[in-house]
Amino acid sequence: MITSDSRALSERKAIVWVVRALSYLVYFYLIVVEIVLFIGFFLLLFGANPSAGFTQWAYRNLDRVMAPFRGIFTPIQLGTTTADVQATFDTSVLFAMIIYGIVALVLSAFIGWLSGRLGQIYSAEDELTRQAEVAAQQAAAQQTAAQQGAAAPADQVSSTPPPAPPA
Repeated sequence: MITSDSRALSERKAIVWVVRALSYLVYFYLIVVEIVLFIGFFLLLFGANPSAGFTQWAYRNLDRVMAPFRGIFTPIQLGTTTADVQATFDTSVLFAMIIYGIVALVLSAFIGWLSGRLGQIYSAEDELTRQAEVAAQQAAAQQTAAQQGAAAPADQVSSTPPPAPPA
């Protein structure tokens, strides 16, 4: 549980928000990478025409995200398509999809943990606010009681009727 003053909670909240935002950006990147890998895998598998614009874009992006994984496994040649394009079962792409997916899952768990931490910070801030309100109410009640206690004898004196004049 978080126990600290309001300033420290604000600092923690800012740090958690920044880390959480960066985590979401990396998570978004990983999802895009998975999509590129998926598209590239199927274009290679079905022997897509490499001179088509979309295929060129997909292969260019596939080369970027596959840089750390190239050469791990030997691609399996499945034959040629009707356009004399080699159909390839690239197991390195599948391996990259698995590794990037695991990283995305770990990052997702980290984001969940950060969200829980942020919830704890908000709860601690709410508790500090509630305690400050209770303390302010108690101080006001004590001040009112002190004023009524000092004013009570004066009220009792003024509430008695003045003596009647002699006749």
